[in-house]
Amino acid sequence: MNEPYVNYEIENGVASIEFYHPKGNSFPTFQLNKLIEIITQLGKNPEARVIVLRSAGDQVFCAGASFDELLLIEDFETGKKFFSGFANLILAMRDCPKFIIGCIEGKVVGGGVGIVAACDYALAMDNASIRLSELSIGIGPFVIEPAISRKIGINAFSELTLNPKEWVSSEWCLAHGFYNKTFGTEEQIKMSTKEFSQQLSRYSPEAMSNLKSILWENAQHWDNIMPQRAAMSGKLVLSEFTKETLNNFKSK
Repeated sequence: MNEPYVNYEIENGVASIEFYHPKGNSFPTFQLNKLIEIITQLGKNPEARVIVLRSAGDQVFCAGASFDELLLIEDFETGKKFFSGFANLILAMRDCPKFIIGCIEGKVVGGGVGIVAACDYALAMDNASIRLSELSIGIGPFVIEPAISRKIGINAFSELTLNPKEWVSSEWCLAHGFYNKTFGTEEQIKMSTKEFSQQLSRYSPEAMSNLKSILWENAQHWDNIMPQRAAMSGKLVLSEFTKETLNNFKSK
């Protein structure tokens, strides 16, 4: 299993999306766009009443944006487009009228933290620690900040982003509302995810859509914020500090 993919299936009203990339389930732009496309399609598909989002493997849920692609950025427009990837995914998750349940197995880094934050409900393994590493390479988690702060508040977000080399435990995530429940075994999380998603799928689609719109009603201004945040990163990734840091990572 070396080829990246984003696949989905629908069974009994539950759409299950699984993504994979051989480099820590990281996301190059083409794969982000595929995930956005699938979530948008499922949002319009009456056969899918609830969406479950998971990745392959149990060691790393998502390592964030593709580091290989990041290293190739040489101009502002390319940088802004690159950092718009996770912004567009978060907006697609916001706009999807179906509840999205995250099944989180393994560590979560950078943009992956934004994906989990944009899930409407997150079930996680005990090993699902998180880290926002962006500041350590001279940029910041700008485009994912709105989703994270919406979930855990600006103070908890500050704790994460100002300590970019520290892993934060699943216990911390649970206590701060980033995760809804945590589990000790793979069997437990898979069973709980299945039971919870099936339970939701039996409720009124219209009622759930209306409820989701209420839960996200304070996020409608993100359409204006996200391009500005992508521009921040697109500029900083060209800085001498970031270029030097990235090259040091590449040479290791």
